[in-house]
Amino acid sequence: MTAYDIIGDVHGCYEELTKLIDILGYTCKDGIYVHKDDRKLVFLGDITDRGPDSIGVIELVYKNVKAGKALYTPGNHCNKLYRYLLGHNVKIIHGLETTVEELNALSDSHRKRIVSQFKELYEDSPMYLILDNKKLIVAHAGIPEKYIGHYGKNVRRFVLYGDITGEKNPDGTPVRLDWAKNYRGPSLIVYGHTPVKEPRFLNNTVNIDTGCVFGGSLTALSYPEMKVSSVKSSMPYDESRFRDLDD
Repeated sequence: MTAYDIIGDVHGCYEELTKLIDILGYTCKDGIYVHKDDRKLVFLGDITDRGPDSIGVIELVYKNVKAGKALYTPGNHCNKLYRYLLGHNVKIIHGLETTVEELNALSDSHRKRIVSQFKELYEDSPMYLILDNKKLIVAHAGIPEKYIGHYGKNVRRFVLYGDITGEKNPDGTPVRLDWAKNYRGPSLIVYGHTPVKEPRFLNNTVNIDTGCVFGGSLTALSYPEMKVSSVKSSMPYDESRFRDLDD
């Protein structure tokens, strides 16, 4: 059985990402991370936006997925960046502006390479990951039991944005319901999307988005050991970005 190290929302925090991968016991050769026990890195989406080096993260994830050493499934920020790169009319706000600024600072040839890499990464990625004979599911914003094994518009919306109501918070972000409270399925669901101060274990689900880009930490969950590893963020701490979830 393959063992996995699932990493929460990176959001352009390249320095913390490489530190965390080192802590997890991987060695790097020519940009490819290899583990002596043949473990695999898993990225659960939102690898870009808001942080200082989204380009570096894109290159790292792309290289390792292409080399067969990592897996990736997209998040809502990945989806928005992809639509922007296709030329769709998307608002360059909520973090996308930082990635766009990075892209615009590159040489034409470098920019074309990064755009091509990200498009390929996104287009080749599954909506969510079903691993270890369905014992492990990795989905950016989570997934209810009824959607596992299914695909389509409603599933896509849920795995990207969570259990949204259609209402908006004061900052313009969607109101999200706490789907994990009602989860009773046998598959372990590992997700991110909603920043929490500590990894949240509830009903066979684990939220590992510990808000690195908001000054928290970058967290990995090692499976099947269920071991948590974290690296403290170098970013300024923003208390308002973390959600208190009552168990």
